[in-house]
Amino acid sequence: MSKVQRKRFGRLKVQATVAETEPPKWWEKNAGPNMIDIHSTQEFLGALSQAGERLVIVEFYGTWCASCRALFPKLCKTAQEHPEILFLKVNFDENKPMCKSLNVKVLPYFHIYRGADGQVESFSCSLAKFQKIKDAIERHSSGHSSVGPPQGVGDLNLEKDSV
Repeated sequence: MSKVQRKRFGRLKVQATVAETEPPKWWEKNAGPNMIDIHSTQEFLGALSQAGERLVIVEFYGTWCASCRALFPKLCKTAQEHPEILFLKVNFDENKPMCKSLNVKVLPYFHIYRGADGQVESFSCSLAKFQKIKDAIERHSSGHSSVGPPQGVGDLNLEKDSV
């Protein structure tokens, strides 16, 4: 390989390497196996069904939302501290019909579900009020048993709302 060819290919190689090492966006980072991105109504209902009696915390966020971005690292840390809880992340802009059906009007917004009890709580929360999430975990983490399909998802219609 000539000196000219080496310079040309070396430059291309550097450009390709830079593109491959671009860090993920803040909302693409994953705290672990108990934090799942939800991309459709069908995925959302499926995740709730498969969660069984586990506590499920659903965060509705916007990629443009400064409060969502500020709160996210603390939410990831909480997910790592509580592997028994399932955390679902729902991008508001990708799932507008579903979010509107679930009455999500402000961000960041949280729904908490537990098995057949369905939705047990919902609230908006900022980084300054993160204690709300910790309190909700404490309130709803008590082990109990109930059997039945997931409830409390309102009038979600798979055919109408799914992408």
